[in-house]
Amino acid sequence: MNDFAARRDDWKAREELAERMIPLIGGLNRDRDVVTSLHGHRLLGLGTTEILEVHERVAALGHDELALEDTLAVLEALRELEPSASSLDLGRLAEHVQDGPAGLVERLRVELAPALGEAAPAEPTDVVLYGFGRIGRLLARILIAHTGGGSGLRLRAIVVRKGAENDLVKRASLLLRDSVHGRFEGSVDVDEENSQIIANGTRIQVIYSNDPATIDYTAYGIHDAIVVDNTGRWRDEAGLSRHLESTGVARVLLTAPGKGDLKNIVHGINHDTIEDGDRILSAASCTTNAITPVLKAVDEAYGIVRGHVETVHSFTNDQNLIDNFHSGDRRGRSAVLNMVITETGAAKAVARALPELAGKLTGSAIRVPTPDVSLAVLHLTLERPAEKAEINDYLRRVSLHSKLRQQIDYVESPEVVSTDFVGSHRAGIVDGLATIANGTDVILYVWYDNEFGYSSQVIRVLEVMAGSHPVVLPVRREVTLQG
Repeated sequence: MNDFAARRDDWKAREELAERMIPLIGGLNRDRDVVTSLHGHRLLGLGTTEILEVHERVAALGHDELALEDTLAVLEALRELEPSASSLDLGRLAEHVQDGPAGLVERLRVELAPALGEAAPAEPTDVVLYGFGRIGRLLARILIAHTGGGSGLRLRAIVVRKGAENDLVKRASLLLRDSVHGRFEGSVDVDEENSQIIANGTRIQVIYSNDPATIDYTAYGIHDAIVVDNTGRWRDEAGLSRHLESTGVARVLLTAPGKGDLKNIVHGINHDTIEDGDRILSAASCTTNAITPVLKAVDEAYGIVRGHVETVHSFTNDQNLIDNFHSGDRRGRSAVLNMVITETGAAKAVARALPELAGKLTGSAIRVPTPDVSLAVLHLTLERPAEKAEINDYLRRVSLHSKLRQQIDYVESPEVVSTDFVGSHRAGIVDGLATIANGTDVILYVWYDNEFGYSSQVIRVLEVMAGSHPVVLPVRREVTLQG
């Protein structure tokens, strides 16, 4: 057999192993509400070649190469153990494969003890999306994909202002097709008689209203719902309280920086401050979510004296396609033809989630002619000096083993560009090759999908509010943020 044939046979064997994983990954999620990942890289919904790519990716980040046979063995053991709702890292669990099939099951039984046993399924929490724009539709996609066994968040309705007679069909089409994020994975239909969109079997009631206070959600079988306001129309407690005047709403989450005394929550940083009595919360901004975890990690390891955040941000619907009147400075100029200097409150907003950095950061922003994925450049003065290799290795380990591994990713490639990060479910991705370190002066480059990455953070906040955020296992070998 020549080398080409041998390599081809090896590839086909690897494909076959990955194909065998797909129904196990899907079944664990569908039947047990279990989400599987490989050192923080989610496997749910991936195809054959994507599973192979994830295995190569984690090896490139410094892990020992994980054999596909080992990943498959863990998945088969999990099918036997039948864990309850949880987020399981197969990369860590695979360390026990050498114990053999019987030994593997028994070792996993110990590792996964918090998720085993006859735990009563959690009651699902109704979710209403008030607004169905860029963030609203991505939240819908994620909620539908995470339906699983039905014990977590349950998308029940969207609320919009009617735009045309064929409004329902147009809304469904926008959910199905997206110029940035691609086609919806599955089927989308409409039930015009009942004013519903049906996506992968999930019936989503479409409610037309111009005033949130006038809606009776219980008329649609919706009770104690969390309303996610993604319109940005109201940002303070007084305005958002209108949602609580409607029937069937228990809590409100704003997908924009909240004003006044509203808690601005960045998951991974201050989500533990959410209390049952908090009826209105903010999920802060996409930029705040991207930079705060990285700043937290750097501050705890090196100490931040001061810093400046420059965000290179994709254009948004708030800007004009071509020059026209706009109430904001410079935003009236064409978004697709210009770089536009504008203001950002992200640097100051960091202190809402991370008070120890209050008064230490300034910020500015440039809107650029790309539709998605932005870049934050962090110019930091540290309390103690750092070398490039040292701080990069620290942030790489934080992205893999720390409590911030759901928020921070890390990449080292001389070829990556913004579109490579479309669809990332991390809040921010540190570009290691771009890091500059000169004593106590450090510059870090953090990519972020300002749509999907942010939406993933919003979902995590929602899960905390609903009490359905899955337990993350195994809990061990954590890298502390101090390094």
